[in-house]
Amino acid sequence: MNRNESSVVVEHLTKRFDSFVAVDDVSFEVHHGEIFGFLGPNGSGKSTTIRILCGLLKPSAGRARVAGIDVVASPEAVRERIGYMSQKFSLYNDLRVSENLRFFAGLYSVPAKDLAERTAWILRMAGLEGRERHLTGSLPVGWKQRLALGCAVLHRPPIVFLDEPTSGVDPVSRRQFWELIHQMVGEGITVFVTTHYMDEAEYCNRLVLLDRGRIVALGTPSELKSRHMRGELVQVDCRPLGPALAALEGAPGILDAAVFGSSLHVVVSDAQAAIVEIPRLLGSRQVQVTRVGQIPPSLEDVFVSLTASREQPREETA
Repeated sequence: MNRNESSVVVEHLTKRFDSFVAVDDVSFEVHHGEIFGFLGPNGSGKSTTIRILCGLLKPSAGRARVAGIDVVASPEAVRERIGYMSQKFSLYNDLRVSENLRFFAGLYSVPAKDLAERTAWILRMAGLEGRERHLTGSLPVGWKQRLALGCAVLHRPPIVFLDEPTSGVDPVSRRQFWELIHQMVGEGITVFVTTHYMDEAEYCNRLVLLDRGRIVALGTPSELKSRHMRGELVQVDCRPLGPALAALEGAPGILDAAVFGSSLHVVVSDAQAAIVEIPRLLGSRQVQVTRVGQIPPSLEDVFVSLTASREQPREETA
């Protein structure tokens, strides 16, 4: 594949399951050597899209090319050029680390002369040196995920698809996993990753926000936060949260309000006016306010703002 060519090109991709539309007229490109994120809640169509791009599922309409190859015309050729890691742990727990590596090396037709060098590369990259004889099932979840990623790239594919790779992984292991992804990108690999963790999207070079099968925004994390908030964001520290939320919903100047941890994030048309008015409004409802201040939006705030008027996400069919 030419390094100047896009790694993935998707044009008006649609996938229907009877009357259910899982992916709805989606178009985007993934550039060579970038981390491209597909961000959205469960049921938004992320996994369905990634299965189409990996040649595992045929689209109902539209086109997609991966590594310059049409995914419908040549799905086997696509699978030879990619690495794929599913959200469900895909290795064999009753095999040792080294045995899983040898098995997947055979599955991906890694030449025998390259096996030792590739295995050493994966063990070093995944931080598993000295653990080659450990049973895979005995490893902590974070180590298992790093091993699964290593097995997915044993054949040195130019593109790797990661479907919810850190689901169920603790925060420290999630950070280590992303450090591993950045190492791979440094070696020229393109990474396409789906996630429902909003904080993980900050690690991506560009990302798509997906809701109910449709793209609601596309850009860098900074671009999404600067361009796609409907108003300004104010954080309100108060007690109790339930009555405070009820009081703010529909109040003048309030565009949206939601609970974020132990505070409220409130989207307003004028932050300075809201900082004055919100304590007055909540005080009249016997809500104790300790702090009100303007804050920069997170990607979660942007996503909530963009999807506030849409229906709740649907259950994932595939």
